[in-house]
Amino acid sequence: MATMARAGGYNNLAKGNWAPAIYSQKVLKYFRRASVAEAITNTDYTGEIENFGDTVNILKEPTITVASYARGTTVNTQELSDDQIQLTIDQGNYFAFKVDDIEERQAHTNWEALATSSGAYALKKNYDYNVLKAIADNAATDSNLGTAGSAVSINTVNEALNMLSTAQQVLDENDVPEENRWCVAPPQFWTQIRLAKADAAGSPMILDSAVTGEGQSALMNGRITDRKIHGLNLYQSNTMVVGSAGTAAAATFGPSATSGEMYVLFGHMSSVATASHIAKTEVIRDPDSFADVVRGLHVFGRKVLRGSGSGFKGVFAGVADFNT
Repeated sequence: MATMARAGGYNNLAKGNWAPAIYSQKVLKYFRRASVAEAITNTDYTGEIENFGDTVNILKEPTITVASYARGTTVNTQELSDDQIQLTIDQGNYFAFKVDDIEERQAHTNWEALATSSGAYALKKNYDYNVLKAIADNAATDSNLGTAGSAVSINTVNEALNMLSTAQQVLDENDVPEENRWCVAPPQFWTQIRLAKADAAGSPMILDSAVTGEGQSALMNGRITDRKIHGLNLYQSNTMVVGSAGTAAAATFGPSATSGEMYVLFGHMSSVATASHIAKTEVIRDPDSFADVVRGLHVFGRKVLRGSGSGFKGVFAGVADFNT
């Protein structure tokens, strides 16, 4: 009896290319290279979780009291509190797609590479939305950074740079540590910053690779450049959109006031803890067609560790003039 050739690319076949464990690792690698939330939060606890419902107990940073001293003064010893914050893995996203036997056999592209990249991007977008929205919901406001209904005008390069300078001042005034500060804003904000000149002569631009020296590497994790501006690491995200968030597309959010307003977030890496894990990746045979179904579950949790004073949200509007 003749042996029928079957399409490659399936874990249930002897020489299949779909290995769930390897695929899971590749998706996670792509995901972590692309995710803005992974770059701006404390991810120290990721290795401690495996499944939905897992919890991690995080010790709160103690507040140390400093007292004046003079010779002969009795030193009073402070008792430190060991209060804990619980990070719970209570969020999840999944993907599930079907790979047809014939299409896989006839395809001239690497299905695994395409699916890995696409799956990681989809997970990244939903994860970033969830974490960044949680940061925005818990962030403090400052009138100097704009609020919903009273946005800061960003119609010129200088106005955009001034907003970053103001954010630095607000963070300084709230004793936010200088190292690992960040700013996340939508593309419309960075369009203005990219046009800012490094000197009065008008060349080169502040974010030009000739100035920063990082080539293309800064595009990872949505980072705009390896160079800081006003002490802030700069990141871009498409999750923050024009106002009226209630009718916005899935995985986006924005001010619910005047249309045309957009969020910009400022904070410190220690203010939010996140943990994520691709808990399950599997390949199963579709009972209703000649195809395999590849599906995976991404579980995660996020917890605001520092409240008001460590993270701020600003609101800006107006990106019409790109030549000033």
